[in-house]
Amino acid sequence: MKRLKLSKNDPVIVMRGNRKDRGKVSKISRVLSPERIVVEKVRIVKEYVRPNPQKNIQGGIVEREGSIPVGNVKYYCKECEQGVRIGFLVSENSKQRVCKKCETVLD
Repeated sequence: MKRLKLSKNDPVIVMRGNRKDRGKVSKISRVLSPERIVVEKVRIVKEYVRPNPQKNIQGGIVEREGSIPVGNVKYYCKECEQGVRIGFLVSENSKQRVCKKCETVLD
């Protein structure tokens, strides 16, 4: 099983996918699995919700974010101002994520 190098609240840029979402820079709001993530304001889908008075849900058409594959996004480095790959710098007692392009520490 692959280990995911991205985590919640990481800035990412959408590289592939829907034409209106391509190129957007946003944060990861949830990690669903090693293959799928939910990014803020990307892949907005409409969901039809039934009313439920017990849970105080009114019902109707609700917009929410859908999940996208991890391979469609790249980490957005603020130093490089573009999508980059992530590497690891292992020292004696710690392991840190680094930008492969400019070698800055991300954590």
